[in-house]
Amino acid sequence: MPKMIVSIDGVVIKEVQLTKDRTTLGRRPYNDIVIDNLAISGEHAVIQLSGNEVTLEDLNSTNGTYINGKAVKKQVLANDDTIEIGKYKIKYANEQQDAGFERTMVIKAGAVGMSAAAPAAAPVAAAPAPAANAAIKVLSGAAAGREVPLVKVVTTIGKPGVAVAAITKRPHGFVVAHVEGTSKPTLNGSPIGAEPVTLKDGDVLELAGTQMQFAMHA
Repeated sequence: MPKMIVSIDGVVIKEVQLTKDRTTLGRRPYNDIVIDNLAISGEHAVIQLSGNEVTLEDLNSTNGTYINGKAVKKQVLANDDTIEIGKYKIKYANEQQDAGFERTMVIKAGAVGMSAAAPAAAPVAAAPAPAANAAIKVLSGAAAGREVPLVKVVTTIGKPGVAVAAITKRPHGFVVAHVEGTSKPTLNGSPIGAEPVTLKDGDVLELAGTQMQFAMHA
């Protein structure tokens, strides 16, 4: 099934399966793919599915839509095309077009969970899972004491528009990176940038005024 993999600065923040004939993308909350960033128009683009053909159309957006570096108005997507909107990159993945190559690329992008969909005869496409599970425990604020298991490939934390960070599950552990917001999160008191930083058991994250602790569970 074709899907869109949304990332910023190399960090995957969401994956959306294209199950409808028409999938909308934009800043407004009623879109199917919502990217809450001022560089994205309220109704930025639409993705239309017809059989195994997927077409992207720009809806006269303010900042335009680019595919593989070229501005487009309407174009049929090919497997592994990269759509650029502002600082965001959206990779089009259609395993029916190129199954083996795409599984490998998705794993490189951080989507470790693809192994469940891979055929048993292709173990090379399955990335090893981390040796231990992990969770984020809230230390301050109204949700203090709450523990959030990190079971997804990517878990986003924080407040949109203020400070948002993404914790990504990698084959050998977890990393955290700043995704958006004017206030940068901190790790053990040091600001986190767009480059992913490896998390260690007991690390303390702070963003949007809330402290959280990363904990590994055997």
